[in-house]
Amino acid sequence: MPIDDGDRMRLAATFDAAAALYGRARPDYPPALFDTLAAAADLTPGDALLEVGCGTGKATLPLAQRGFHLLCVEPGPALAAAARVNLKDFPVQVVETRFEEWKCPDTFRFRLVFSATAWHWVDPAKRYQLAWEALAPSGHLAFWSAGHVFPDGGDSFFREIQDVYEEIGEDRPLGGWPKPGELPDSQDEILATGLFEPVLTKHFSWTVRYTADQYVELLETFSSHIAMEDEKRRKLYRAMRHLISQRADPRVSRGWGAVLNVARRLG
Repeated sequence: MPIDDGDRMRLAATFDAAAALYGRARPDYPPALFDTLAAAADLTPGDALLEVGCGTGKATLPLAQRGFHLLCVEPGPALAAAARVNLKDFPVQVVETRFEEWKCPDTFRFRLVFSATAWHWVDPAKRYQLAWEALAPSGHLAFWSAGHVFPDGGDSFFREIQDVYEEIGEDRPLGGWPKPGELPDSQDEILATGLFEPVLTKHFSWTVRYTADQYVELLETFSSHIAMEDEKRRKLYRAMRHLISQRADPRVSRGWGAVLNVARRLG
């Protein structure tokens, strides 16, 4: 279901409320993703990149460490403040604003505009045009999101906890989770803009092991759980802690997947 502009602003506020947890609870992206991105976008150390929705800098830091200069727009004041601290040793500027409201300098254009797990929060009627305007000729746009994937033989915890989600009226259908390599890409959407041509689509999959406390912290960075009624959330987390504590190895394995979409600016 499309998200209207009011909901985007409201959800941005919920993420900002979780800024203290976001940096440590959200997964790091695979190093190979950044190497692939740099090669596909023909980047050279020293190039100027624009990031849309940097959060605490989970994707910013690996690119800054590779020698790129970054300007980041982030609408959440707490997230922006955390990013400035995390990136203080690198040539990174963090501007507290929404991408839709940010003004690109008249005399400067970027080699890459990118967004990590934030592109879908930008107004779909504006985001491609705004990225096109911010890019130098033959510059590139890249975006990806980290989502839950469930491999064959995946952790039984996610089947076991389904009953609790259904009991509290917050169903999380296991059958709705794609397998690694099956997340949808955005090639058709990119082509339809007439502003970009796709140059690369690549899937990345990885697994993270969580203790009960770590997994609850992760969920506390998701808008669906932040907005959940307190009693429902308490009941869910109690059940999760109990299930995980009964294991010989009291941890849960969550599969993560991302689809890197890279496109070249036309015109």
